[in-house]
Amino acid sequence: MNPIVELKKISKYFGNSHALHEMNLTINKGQSLGIVGHNGAGKTTLVNILTGLFPPTSGELYIDGELQNSSYDVFMANKLGIRHVYQELSLCPNLTVRENMRVFHPSISGPRWKQKAEQLIIDQLDLIFPGHGIAGYQMVSSLTLGKRQMVEIAKAFTSPEGDLRLVILDEPTSALDGRSSQQLIDYINSLNGKDLSVIYISHLLDEVLASTDQILVMKDGVEVKTVQTKETDRKQIISLMGSAAVSDQDTDGHPVVSEETYHAMSDEAAYIIEPKKKSGNVQLMLRKGEIIGLTGLAGHGQTDLLLNLYDPGYSGEYQVHVPVSFLPGDRQNDGVFSIWSIIKNITVQSYKSSRKHGLIDAHKESGIAEKWRKQIDIKVSSLSNRIGSLSGGNQQKTIFARCLESPAEIVLMDDPTRGVDVGTKMAIYDLILREKAEGRSFVWYTTEMNELKYCDRLYVFKGGKIITELTTRDAKEEDILKASF
Repeated sequence: MNPIVELKKISKYFGNSHALHEMNLTINKGQSLGIVGHNGAGKTTLVNILTGLFPPTSGELYIDGELQNSSYDVFMANKLGIRHVYQELSLCPNLTVRENMRVFHPSISGPRWKQKAEQLIIDQLDLIFPGHGIAGYQMVSSLTLGKRQMVEIAKAFTSPEGDLRLVILDEPTSALDGRSSQQLIDYINSLNGKDLSVIYISHLLDEVLASTDQILVMKDGVEVKTVQTKETDRKQIISLMGSAAVSDQDTDGHPVVSEETYHAMSDEAAYIIEPKKKSGNVQLMLRKGEIIGLTGLAGHGQTDLLLNLYDPGYSGEYQVHVPVSFLPGDRQNDGVFSIWSIIKNITVQSYKSSRKHGLIDAHKESGIAEKWRKQIDIKVSSLSNRIGSLSGGNQQKTIFARCLESPAEIVLMDDPTRGVDVGTKMAIYDLILREKAEGRSFVWYTTEMNELKYCDRLYVFKGGKIITELTTRDAKEEDILKASF
């Protein structure tokens, strides 16, 4: 074996709480390692130490057998060929794709730097995501979240300055559709046995099982066990994570929406979302107490529709008759108030319920936030901390809590379980179904096919518009895919 990276008894403490405790890890040349665990298990902290974002409290880090000292940082990690694709994307939205490459690789220079930068990123995109449809001159802000994630991933696999040794992918498919996710998995598998190593971090266990040689299971900042991928399965992994009781969405393909639900929703039921003008095209309509799913290939208009419904002035195509709340897909840019506390981020849409004598009551605010911390297991030492102190998955839980705490009768959800662990996903699904039973309605865009079974009806998108409507009980995955192309 040829170890690229060795971590020996690495610990990291933040005040009195430990994020990692005496972790050992070895990454060999040509290895593909999966890392799984619930939000707050220590995965991100481990990777941040490995990539030099911050130093460990104790322990030793070796790169190519050489002990790294306190000067080890992100720049040194990059120089040594270690890259990290963060869950929260790091592209500059006000620059083009090729300009982002120039920022990432300052060595690309000279009078023809634009052509060099564009060729570098487009060649890598072609290799990983054939048919991506991205051009080097496009502004990143004009790209869908899925295409931005493609660029972020492809960028990490480019290395004009020297050898690329290890690429760490943190929830890499969270904004990708099924087709693009499979392309990435195929590419990772094509690297098997070559010089380049990959760490794959994801809550999507099927993807981890399909793309790795070994899987490290973490919980509460420690290693539970490292297993050979070919010798394990989903059930064992979930059990090791501490959620043996969780079914992890196994329903044998049968929809969870009952037959009685369909019969209860007659065509005469009042619509709370409907088109302003009837047309020959398939258009979305929503009843009270209904969940509808938006599907199809990513970037084909699903998010635009959600924005339209959230802000009627966005295009004015639909009438929305009741208040709405929106859970955005890009939480960093559109979801969190980064300098506010977790409490404020949860209660910002529900000030009526936290008032006393016309003023905001801090005690009521704290009570609301505490209720949601327990209900969806937001892992934090204090709810008064800034939301930026949370992992990505726990930030997503916070935004979800905000939407459900609000008085809105419709919740618009743009991939709401992105970056959330299996156990929390199941808790979120239960909450959605409970809220539905109490009359709240949901418009749910998801890139995870198995989440569609929680919906009553599906709208399939292609080329920026709805092309067909399906009932969940009758729809098969092949029907959705067939309609998407």
